[in-house]
Amino acid sequence: MQNKITEIKTKAIEEISKAKNKEELFDLEKKYLGRKSEFNEILKNIKNLSEDEKREIGKLANISKIEIQDRINEIQKELEKNSFDWEKEKIDVTIPGKKVKNGHLHILSQVRNEIEDIFTSMGFGIADGPEVETEWYNFDALNVPKDHPARDMQDTFWLKEKSGEEKLALRTQTSTMQIRYMQKNKPPFRIIAPGKCFRREATDSTHEHTFYQFEALVAGEDINVGNLKYIAEEFFSRFFQKDVKVRLRPSYFPFTEPSFEFDINCLMCGGKGCRACKNVGWLELGGAGMVNQAVFEAAGYPGKGKPARNASHSDAGGYQGFAWGFGLERLAMMRYKINEVRLFHSGDLRFIDQF
Repeated sequence: MQNKITEIKTKAIEEISKAKNKEELFDLEKKYLGRKSEFNEILKNIKNLSEDEKREIGKLANISKIEIQDRINEIQKELEKNSFDWEKEKIDVTIPGKKVKNGHLHILSQVRNEIEDIFTSMGFGIADGPEVETEWYNFDALNVPKDHPARDMQDTFWLKEKSGEEKLALRTQTSTMQIRYMQKNKPPFRIIAPGKCFRREATDSTHEHTFYQFEALVAGEDINVGNLKYIAEEFFSRFFQKDVKVRLRPSYFPFTEPSFEFDINCLMCGGKGCRACKNVGWLELGGAGMVNQAVFEAAGYPGKGKPARNASHSDAGGYQGFAWGFGLERLAMMRYKINEVRLFHSGDLRFIDQF
């Protein structure tokens, strides 16, 4: 049996050494070390030997098996080395590498995140609401009656009406969040509501049918125009990272009284007058004003000297507040000197990759 083991080992190592590829090597491994191999049959019969023969034959068999396996491993490494195409796989380390582009947030997302960070640091909460609104939230609750000419101030994307259901539209402003938030919360509070808005109008370098606004709403018992101006100056100074002055001009909006057009001093010339501000020293940003009492009443708060429509606010009385709505695109255009609003939604990577 010893001679048989030695003979098998010698023959196995000789044939394994001549293997030309991995397939041949696999077949030889199966032939000499496989479950049905002659070598394995010898190992099975060792149990029939005497104790002394078991020790002697078993030791020899294990050593031989290890030697065969070691030779298989050596030949396998040689075959792998020889089969590697060095010419094909070589790398020229002097060739400049290809720059891998990493994804990043869109400029409007970056601006929105920064605005939210500034206002949360000032103690404001952030509210969110649906982009598809009912006619009541988008117009009626904001003191814009059906026959009021103020409805003509903004063209609307109306959704197809279904019989018996309330009329729906894509919201034309984030002011709808004033009503939704006040229905569930009692003053005092301060919030902003950033979001997407839609208006059916012709597009040009400064107008777009889809745009972003951020609404601000502060309500309490002693809120006044001075609070509005102070908070606005504080925000814009932080956002533009320089001192910014605010100017309020009388205007009209159905949901505020008094209402103001909101201007800041020109950031290009510091208010001295230049081409960017048409030599007036001010840049218009949007609308603002003190919340109309009719809006408070629509949300369920009592007007001054009137009972509450919503029993949950029966203990409230005569609240005051201010609100504004500014465009995110307008702020980004001023900050980064962008002269074309349609670039924000164009999907042009040449523009997006700059920020």
